[in-house]
Amino acid sequence: MWCPAIAAFATLNLRGRKISSLPWSIGNWRGNIQSYLVPVMYVSISYALVWMLGFGGAFDSETIAEWSNELGLSETPIAAAALMVILYGTVQFVKSLGSIAGEEIGWRGFFIWELRKVMPFGGVALFSGIVWSMWHYPIVIKYGFGDPIFQIACFTLMITSMSVIMAYYTFRSKSMWPAIMFHGAHNIYVQKIFSPLTTKTDQTKFWVDEYGLMIPILVTLMAVYFWRRAKAEGM
Repeated sequence: MWCPAIAAFATLNLRGRKISSLPWSIGNWRGNIQSYLVPVMYVSISYALVWMLGFGGAFDSETIAEWSNELGLSETPIAAAALMVILYGTVQFVKSLGSIAGEEIGWRGFFIWELRKVMPFGGVALFSGIVWSMWHYPIVIKYGFGDPIFQIACFTLMITSMSVIMAYYTFRSKSMWPAIMFHGAHNIYVQKIFSPLTTKTDQTKFWVDEYGLMIPILVTLMAVYFWRRAKAEGM
């Protein structure tokens, strides 16, 4: 995950520019908190819809039992599940920021700022999103659990839509930190919390996780909203 950062550092060195020129400042805390909460919102709604529509079941018993045993709270599984969600959303989130930063230093710390010199906001968001999604394709093909073409299409739509929102917060704050917060929250709530809590049916693989359809639909709707905000704010 540090390859994008290393590429950015190498490019800066070749161009005679300082690494300190990247937008390292912490930015606005309100923007950072919003950037954490936005993926929590669309991931939570996505999985709630999956559960309600019967595309997957809620609160997988094996996952909850595993969490209960890990925490030594096998007698109180509901409390254990709630505590584990809190721990993932805080402690594990903080632990993940080191690896997440490697990607975001490259993508939102360097790449989109260079694109902005030659493209409008929409072009930056879409082009960076497509490149970012293509960078993940080998992982999608290797670790996906279904039709690779369908999963790549869903993943590309999701990542490109996420890029619109992340570009908005990055340019608004003049900092890469909102993107790091956003990326970290997305990964934790999809990979560590909601996907493990979902029981599988024959349809589940088409709707859940980063390779299914539900999250791309929700995050695309949110991306349209942030695109309009960016346009209204003259980005």
